[in-house]
Amino acid sequence: MVNYKKPVYLLAGGRPRSRKTFDPLIQAVFKENGTASPTIAYMGMANNDDEAFFNYIADILREIGASKVEHASVSSEKADLEKAQDILKSAEIVFISGGDVDRGMRVLQEKNMIDSLSRLYSQGKLFCGLSAGGIMLSKEWVRWGDPNDDSTAELFPCLGFAPIICDMHGEQDDWEELKVVLKLEKANVKGYGIVSGAALKVFLNGKIEALGGAIHQYIRHGERVERNSDILPANGKY
Repeated sequence: MVNYKKPVYLLAGGRPRSRKTFDPLIQAVFKENGTASPTIAYMGMANNDDEAFFNYIADILREIGASKVEHASVSSEKADLEKAQDILKSAEIVFISGGDVDRGMRVLQEKNMIDSLSRLYSQGKLFCGLSAGGIMLSKEWVRWGDPNDDSTAELFPCLGFAPIICDMHGEQDDWEELKVVLKLEKANVKGYGIVSGAALKVFLNGKIEALGGAIHQYIRHGERVERNSDILPANGKY
């Protein structure tokens, strides 16, 4: 059986980035697609499809070379889901934006969008995610019944196109949330901290490549979560 699934790109946001670091990451996504001027479907359910943030990201994507960026909005009760589906099907790349992971996944579930996104991925659509959008493309994440009590933390599934566990731009708090996720996992499960301005390219088989900077790697040993050696970009290239 032919496998059409492409690598998934997970981009960290976080602290202000210069275009010098961000542009090459997006250009790597465009190169994966095979064109310098792709059409892009933008999804912003993790930030309630905030129009101002869409315009901000869309302007950047166009400046880097995208020929068209359309907002596949699904969050609103009045959202035109048929129109969103058409935008997603016609675009070459699906860009999932940042915000809140739990909110974004709940919207996809409520709007019955998960199966359709999975079909597009299986058919060879290229997906990339920024910050929370990148976590949504990975295996799973964590929610708290009480944000001040880790005993109330529970895992929930994400899209799983990137079959790994990751967190974004959490280097300032020493990857506190990623460590909570790993403590809820089985022994020897790894998690990846994608630092601000870096990205992770993830293949179907779980193979990974660092882009734009070091990726912090953690693993659960018994009841402890320990840091392993960083994953570095090959030859310093994007």
